[in-house]
Amino acid sequence: MRLTIDEYCKHFKMSKEMINSKIKAKKLNYIMENGITYITFPEDSLNREKEVAKETTKLIKPKTTVATVLALYQKENNALKNKIIQLELKIDKLIDDKEQMLRDERDKIEQLYSKKDEQLKNILELINSKIELEREKTTLHEVETFNHEKKTEITYNTDTIELKKYLKSLGIKASQRKIIKKRFLDIYDSDTRIMQKNGKLYLNFSKYDYSDLLAK
Repeated sequence: MRLTIDEYCKHFKMSKEMINSKIKAKKLNYIMENGITYITFPEDSLNREKEVAKETTKLIKPKTTVATVLALYQKENNALKNKIIQLELKIDKLIDDKEQMLRDERDKIEQLYSKKDEQLKNILELINSKIELEREKTTLHEVETFNHEKKTEITYNTDTIELKKYLKSLGIKASQRKIIKKRFLDIYDSDTRIMQKNGKLYLNFSKYDYSDLLAK
């Protein structure tokens, strides 16, 4: 029995490429007549060749079912879900790390400003202490000046004479007058013999002796 290549393909449901491959491998017998290739085989082997062809076709092109396609899609879908879960976990970790960094940075800034506030507080307290001390000194000096002026006003009378006028009346040199005046200025606030009023020094020869200060 013989069949053309097209007939053989249709009868055994095989492709021309497969048949040509078998012909080249000398697995099929064939003859050429008028340029047409005929595949020859015993008639009793027709069914056997048909079964072999079916098995070969099954191996080469397995049948794809709806269940197979669904299983494939489900497998890919599960793989994508797993990838999404992994990405979400990584994103959550990155967010947590970023938030922790921001919290640490905030704590550092708060500690820094807390130290600065404490330093500023100490500086302000020191300044206030100095201001209070200066205020107390100023008040004490004003009280002492007031008391001294009050004392000189009480003791001032017609028997007193201004130091500057008295020194001029002695007819001594200006340099000597400066020296003597300096002596009086150095001790006027601690010596009761010397009186002061309106920035001027006064002497009372009727009550006191000034020879120790007037010595040339």
